[in-house]
Order: sequence, then structure tokens, then C-alpha cells
Amino acid sequence: MPAFSRLIRFLAKDGQTYYGDVILPSGVVDIAKATQARVIEGDIFGKHEITGRVADVRLLLAPLAREDVKTVRCLGLNYEQHAKESKMPLPKYPVLFYKPVTALAGPFDDILVPALAQEAEGLDYECELVVIIGKEARDVPESEALNHVLGYAVGNDVSHREWQLRRGGGQWSLGKGFDGWLPWGPGIVSSKLIKHPQSLKISTKLNGKTVQDSSTRDMIFSVAATISFLSQGTTLLPGDIISTGTPQGVGSGRSPPLWLKDRDIVEVNLEGIGSCTNKVDYASSKPKL
Repeated sequence: MPAFSRLIRFLAKDGQTYYGDVILPSGVVDIAKATQARVIEGDIFGKHEITGRVADVRLLLAPLAREDVKTVRCLGLNYEQHAKESKMPLPKYPVLFYKPVTALAGPFDDILVPALAQEAEGLDYECELVVIIGKEARDVPESEALNHVLGYAVGNDVSHREWQLRRGGGQWSLGKGFDGWLPWGPGIVSSKLIKHPQSLKISTKLNGKTVQDSSTRDMIFSVAATISFLSQGTTLLPGDIISTGTPQGVGSGRSPPLWLKDRDIVEVNLEGIGSCTNKVDYASSKPKL
């Protein structure tokens, strides 16, 4: 069990980057509102301590440094209503695909759209519950799966439907794996605070208007079932990330489709964790990893 309650990785006002246990005002649960944190020293996945040193937050970064992330796994069609809006049968097994580590971005980074993804319409949003593995897991029964979770975050599985479904040769990763196309955070809430991940409200706002509004209760494969299944014959490592699918309301499921445009503002939110707010940007720069 980690020592922290709400882990953030941040650029402090002293110019240094730290891991920290966020300090929030009474009644506030959105980590995105963090202004201070107690600095953490040591191995996030092993022995670490929360020091008495308090640092001021200048900018929240992706919750884990790139070198601390092992693998980024994602699920498709894992919400019943989303499968229905996609006109797809409910899957018998979890639908797994991968994103490269370079797809990870911070909770306030711009969503950078490269030239290849500007060739056709199809840019879409997907709010998702993100699970971070904290303890090695192999052949884990569902009843013990949550014991291997470090904590939870929210993410946006940004997707380009043209490259995902038509130009990708049947593989989804190309249309979902561009640099910075999984902004996540705003921090990691410990599994000791979120004991029941199947009862959380999850939503997306596009330019201030709610376009997704659901609950993790609608998941076809629960977090525990997902971890158990993915660990069969395959070792999950501390630092593995699992993005667990999106609910109904995506742009591709609407008539006419609702595609993201340059300078749109997308906000994904998960109950008890907070929100990531990102601007769609056709200009070129690098995610703040």
C-alpha cells in the first residue's frame, strides 16, 4: 500500500520537478486545483516517504515520469452503451490494444495534431478511468486483482477514427498512438482512498458542454476482471498503465459526427480524482513529460 493519498508529479516554483502528496483545501477533491504538495522521496513503487517539506506547485505534469512507466495498455468497447452506439456486439473478452509511452501527456498539455492526422476528419475524445499497477501480477484471480493497484487517474484516449478504423489495416494503435494523445492525471489517487472503482461518475465536456456523462458501473469488464484477465500468462509490472475504455457519447457515435477541431477545449473528469483540460492544437510543440 503506498504511503501517499493523492500523488502528483509537478514542476515547483523553485524550478525543480518533484513527486508529491497533494495538499487540498477542505472539501476539495479535484487534484487539478492543487497549489501545494508534500515532497515525496524514494521509489514510488517501493520504499518511499512523504517528507515534511512543502513545495508550491507551478505546473502539474503527467503523474508518472516516462522512465517510471512500463507499458500502456488500453481497452476498447468496454462500456455497454458505448458498444451499442458503435453498433458493435458486446465483446466476449476484453479488447486490448497498446499505446506507446510517448502518447502520454500531462493534464493541461495541448493535444498536438500532426500533419498526418490533419489529412481527414475524425479526431475524437474518450474519457477513461486509468489504472496504475503498483505490484507485480501474474495469473491473478479476480478476487485479488485490486490488491495490485497503486491508484487511479483519469485520461483522454484521443483517437482519429479515419486512421483507427479505415487506414490502420485493422490495427487501432496508429489512430490512437500519436505523441501526446493520452493526456492523463491530474494525479493518482491511492487505492486506499478509492476502494470501489466501479461506482465513479465519469464525463467529458467539449468547449464547456457535456458530451459524455456516465458511470464506471456501465463497464463490461470491471477493473478487477480486466487485471485478472490481462495477467493470465502475462506479467503486469509496477508502472504498467491500463486505460479501461470509454462510455457512450463519443463524437463518432453521433449523427452527424462531432469531430474535434483546432483550438477546441476538452475536459475529462472522474469522480474523486479531478479533471484534465486540454486544448486541441494543430501547431507543433512537445508534450511536457
